Formats: sequence, structure tokens, C-alpha cells
Amino acid sequence: MKQQKSTLVLAALSGVPFIMVLGNSMIIPVLPAIKEALHLTQFKVSLLITLFSVPAGIIIPLAGFLSDRFGRKKVIVPALILYGLGGILAGLATIFLKSMVYQAILAGRILQGMGAAGTAPIAMALTGDLYTGKQRATALGIIEAANGLGKVVSPVLGALLGLITWYATFLFFPLVIIPVVLGVYFLVSEPEQNRQAQSVREYLKSIARVFEKKSAMLLTSFLGGAVALLTLFGVLFFLSEHLETVFRLNGVRKGMALAVPVLFMSSTSYLTGRLIKKRLALMKWLVVTGLALISGALTLMGFYRTTYLFFIAISLAGIGTGLALPCLNTIITSSTAAQRRGLVTSLYGGVRFLGVALGPPLFGLLMNYGLPLMFWSTATLAGVAALLAVFLIRVRDMKEPAAEEKSGPVPYKLQPVPGMAARKPWKYPEKQE
Repeated sequence: MKQQKSTLVLAALSGVPFIMVLGNSMIIPVLPAIKEALHLTQFKVSLLITLFSVPAGIIIPLAGFLSDRFGRKKVIVPALILYGLGGILAGLATIFLKSMVYQAILAGRILQGMGAAGTAPIAMALTGDLYTGKQRATALGIIEAANGLGKVVSPVLGALLGLITWYATFLFFPLVIIPVVLGVYFLVSEPEQNRQAQSVREYLKSIARVFEKKSAMLLTSFLGGAVALLTLFGVLFFLSEHLETVFRLNGVRKGMALAVPVLFMSSTSYLTGRLIKKRLALMKWLVVTGLALISGALTLMGFYRTTYLFFIAISLAGIGTGLALPCLNTIITSSTAAQRRGLVTSLYGGVRFLGVALGPPLFGLLMNYGLPLMFWSTATLAGVAALLAVFLIRVRDMKEPAAEEKSGPVPYKLQPVPGMAARKPWKYPEKQE
């Protein structure tokens, strides 16, 4: 792939996770305003995040199957459009409905979540299809950095839109989706050879074979990604109200404070993607280090007494997330054959979405029992994930499957004769005009 074309393709693909992450992160700064305007409880407010993420997590495996069978772009483009329509529904409901506004917003959020299922995880699989070796690790690092950049920009953007009105955030979604849809549709050309016309039963059997051989590594990687995002969005949900009540931060200042941990995550993700390349052992230990750093930062937050210590701790948590996620992305995409990469990465994306869904209500529930318990219990969860990664993520399982695993056994008539070099198939000479 030529350098200029590769840059444009990667820019288009990076726009997909960037847009997707706005779905939750841009709403976080205006949650207190929504709570006050609609007279909601803390739990009902958390459902605005959860009911976006749960449908996404459930539908993602189906989106992965469809992308493996029919093509990545044929899933990504309609999914982005559906994502925008959900924002329009939620925004217009607040303007034109006098009753049942909260329920209509939840319906729009569910629709957005269904659209989100076919966006970032499928874009990750498509990136794995288009790039190999060192380029794949770098490209996936940029994809994760774009995800993180969305998290950095969205709190400030959400706070700015909140100055107009709190429901302006919903109406903003369709506007930013248009250029991303056009970029993916016109700039990205996916490899056709990765499509497989298998039945659902055959397809699930092939996925089961992947997990039979690498179940410990894949499940541990899934857990690591879910825990990293559970803690990140749990902390952001906690900060959304805590910054107002304790630190007296509102508007853009609050948005900038929310951007601190994700700014560190985004920059670390980019640097990690540039660093790891094909160093499999390094990937494993960066995952362990990242999860351990999250655990340590959450433990520190349980003890915090000063503003500076608090922001140092959330910055360390962002760095830990930035170390772990690009490595987990590369481990999962590189350890799976292209024909099954869509569903495996989608399963991983689904688990990540469920982590995002559980974070806000879990932190909201634990806040009732005190901040030390909230931080220390989630620190323990991250520590357990780090410990499992030490023992269950093995370098030999991180390698891409051999040809036999990708497409099944080679037919007998195509197998080379022992001792002879492989030759290209012989063709009849073309007729001379």
C-alpha cells in the first residue's frame, strides 16, 4: 500500500472509533444537567451510559459474523448511519415530546448502541486485514490512539455543547458522522479473499477451534480489556459529579479535568503502538504493567487527600490503560486467522462494551459505601487481571495461525511433492493475435 494512500485509509479507519467513543464520553459532562432537568436518580442517569453499551456488547458478535461473511465495509457504513439516527431520535425527543422524554432518550441511546456494534470492533478487524507485521501493530496503536483522542476531545466538546443546552450533544452526532461515512466508503478497499461463505454452524465450529487452542490467552485478554475500560468509565462517571461538588469545576474547566486521564491514555496508546511492533514478549509485559498500574492508581485514589495526588493517580490510570489496550488489540487480531478475525475481534469488542456498561452503575453503587471501598475493590479486580495475564498470556499463543489453521487442510492434489520446490501453477500459453 502506497504511503499516501495508506495514510488516508488509516485516517478514515481512525475516524470510526473516534466517532464511536463520542457516544458515551461526550455525554458524561452533561449528566448532572440531565439529572437535574429530568429529575432523575443517580441510577437512572447511569442507564444513559449502560443502555448504549449493553446493546452494543450483545449485537457485536452478530456484526462480526456478518463482516466475516459479507465484508467489513458493508457492516461499518450502515452501522454508522444507524448510530447517527439514534442521536437524532434522542435529540428531537427532548424538543418535541412533553412527556416520556427520558424513555425516548433511552430508546435513542439503544439505537445508537446497536449502530455502535458495527463500528470500532469491525474497523479493528479491517485494520488487521489491511496491515501485517510491524505495520499492523503501528496501525492498531493509531486506531486505539484515535479512540483515546475521542475520549480526550469529547468531555471538552460535551461541556461546550452543554453551554448551549444539554440535549445539543445528541444532535451533534449525525453532523460528525457524515465525513467518516464518506471516508470509509470511498477510501477504504478491503481484501475480498478474506470472505467465507460458511453456514452459521460451521462458522461457530471454526471459532470454537480457535478457542480450544488459545482459550486461556484469549479469555484473559478479553478480561484485561473489559477491566481497563470498566475502571476508566467508572472513574469518569464518578468524576462527572465529583468535580462539581468537591472541586467546584463546571463547564469547560470540568471538561478539561475529565480529559486528563484520557489524554494520558491516548498519548500512551500511540507511543505503545509505535514501540511494540512484532515484539510479542514485550506486548505481554506491557499488558501486565498497564493493568498493575491501573490497580496501583486506584489504590492510591482510595488514600488521596490533596487535589494534586488525586490528579496524579487518575493520570497513572490513564497511562496504564494506554499501555494495555494497544497490546491486547494486537494480540487478539494477530493470533486469529483473517477469515475468523471479524467475529473474534467483535467478541472482544463486545466484552469491552460490557466493561463500559458496568463501570458507571458499579461505581455509582459503590459510592454509597464510601470512596475507599469503591477504589480498592476495583483496584483488586485490575490486580487479579494483571496476575492472570502473567501466567495465561503466552508468547507461543500470540502468533498468527499457520495456513492449515486459516483455511483448513490443504487438498491432497495441491500438496507439493517432498523434496521439490513449490512452483506456480502451469498455464496454457496465450494465443498470439
